[in-house]
Amino acid sequence: MEIILYLCFFAFLAGFIDSIVGGGGLIQLPALLVFLPGLPLPVAFGTGKFAGIAGTTAAMVRYVRTVKINYLAILPAAGAAFVFSFLGARALAHIDASLMKPLILVLLVLVAVYTFIKKDFGSLHAPKLTEQKERLYGLLVGASIGFYDGFFGPGTGSFLIFIFIGLFGFNFLAASAASKVVNVATNLSALLYFAYKGFVLYEVAIPMAVCSIIGSQLGTRTALNRGVGFVRVLFLVVVSGIILKFAYDTYGSGGSDFAQLATAVQQWFGRKG
Repeated sequence: MEIILYLCFFAFLAGFIDSIVGGGGLIQLPALLVFLPGLPLPVAFGTGKFAGIAGTTAAMVRYVRTVKINYLAILPAAGAAFVFSFLGARALAHIDASLMKPLILVLLVLVAVYTFIKKDFGSLHAPKLTEQKERLYGLLVGASIGFYDGFFGPGTGSFLIFIFIGLFGFNFLAASAASKVVNVATNLSALLYFAYKGFVLYEVAIPMAVCSIIGSQLGTRTALNRGVGFVRVLFLVVVSGIILKFAYDTYGSGGSDFAQLATAVQQWFGRKG
């Protein structure tokens, strides 16, 4: 019972952070692996996805009611993300995911530096694409980010927010809302697969899902009340934390837990493929 309470706390925290700027998976998955040692990796992923999608969906509903979402761009992105998230997961059987880490680290550093230097980045909502380009770019963004989320995952929400701001011209709140729609699609694709295979520990996933929903509701309320400036600052904090984590996992002593996770998942999908 005490372990469930700990996991619920981390699910709440993950839901809060993820609802605003993404990055909840970096909190929730390690918590499952730490507090439930010996838990099979697919079950940890499936249980985490169950809890995570609950919070993400709750955040999405809240944003949809308050923030105007450009469905012309977002729905094609969500559809492509749903398909390519599954394909990305299957690609683990053929590609070493850990090889992507140095590239992802560089991209995250560029995202953080650009956001920090460009003070007005994401402060104004000024969509800059034609309807045709919004649909096309939505498909491309959904396919690429969906594949990445299924293949590796960490930082997906932050990448989505940055892309929706830089490429589409959204502000931080609109970008965060849009990212939740796409994230629900990628998480649902993965969850359906894990649930079908029986890799969801429901006695743990359900209470974590409830706490994730509570955290996401508080997070979206905080974001909407505090505005774009608050979301920008939190975005920089979370991205900086992800960068430090990636840097330590890639170059720090003792090896990388992300690399170990990627290798373990790769081996598991290789056996199942």
